[in-house]
Amino acid sequence: MKQEGLRPALFIDRDGTLIADAHYLSDARKVQLLATAVDAVRVANAAQIPVVIVTNQSGIARGLITDAQYAAVRDRTVSLLAAGGALVLATYHCPHWPDVTGPCDCRKPLLGMYRDAARDHGLDLAASAFIGDRWRDAQPALATGGLGILVPGAETPPADVASARNASAQNASRPSHIRVATHLLDAVHQALTWIGQQSPRAAAPHPADSTH
Repeated sequence: MKQEGLRPALFIDRDGTLIADAHYLSDARKVQLLATAVDAVRVANAAQIPVVIVTNQSGIARGLITDAQYAAVRDRTVSLLAAGGALVLATYHCPHWPDVTGPCDCRKPLLGMYRDAARDHGLDLAASAFIGDRWRDAQPALATGGLGILVPGAETPPADVASARNASAQNASRPSHIRVATHLLDAVHQALTWIGQQSPRAAAPHPADSTH
């Protein structure tokens, strides 16, 4: 149920969901938006539901990419979306890798990034959707009571699809919901329908982009 004064959001994974997964992408010139990325974000914008990008970036801890390279790729991704009229409220990343940095509370499917976004922007996690090409992207819905949607891509492990389908069957009648979509635009349409069912009031227009 939507909390008073808070608004729902779409939390969308980056690599493999919005852009092609180049594995520890360090060159912003190689950012490539996936087919329905712009349309999907624009649909969310039109519905006045903010979009937040959340991404695990263990390459920083592993020494495969620098903070500056991550920032350049982040900014390029947001700029390419904006050039198509698709606006992102904010981006959050986890730079950790347990073998190097020890445990953290922000590496998906843990909730650190989502809680930060909720605090920073007045978002209601229980009324939000969690979307991506890996099971860990949808899994936060089980902890928050939101909607999790797996969007299988070229590199989605079959085990992730099986986990999502099993969770969908097990949680169909519970507050948390898991679904599998055919592509990102389909996922956004499903998410907006679900959000509308949870709270008939439209969310307020979101402010300018911010990054983390």
